[in-house]
Amino acid sequence: MDYFFVLLFSGLAALFVLGGLILSYLIAPHRPSRIKNTPYECGEIPLGSAWIQFNVGYYLFALLFLIFDVEAAFLYPWAVILRVVGFPGLIEVGVFLLVLILGLVYAWKKGALEWA
Repeated sequence: MDYFFVLLFSGLAALFVLGGLILSYLIAPHRPSRIKNTPYECGEIPLGSAWIQFNVGYYLFALLFLIFDVEAAFLYPWAVILRVVGFPGLIEVGVFLLVLILGLVYAWKKGALEWA
């Protein structure tokens, strides 16, 4: 019985999302044209193809930044409750940091931090 309300609210949430998507599909006007289908680039007329290749190093650099940004987001709450979690919490965060440091060393050895 405890999970009945969880299932009820999950079902209602899914119903609202699907209902909104279906309703907007049925009601919204759909009149495509050549101008509407062109990509909008801050008022500039697009030149060339939108499908150009970028160096994969940019993506790797961005992913590494994201990983270490998330690390900072996880470490801040841990630092706030350090006295509550005690030594076991210190060991757990040490393992977490060790995995991240090993990932950084691996990326460094592979040259992912070299700006192309």
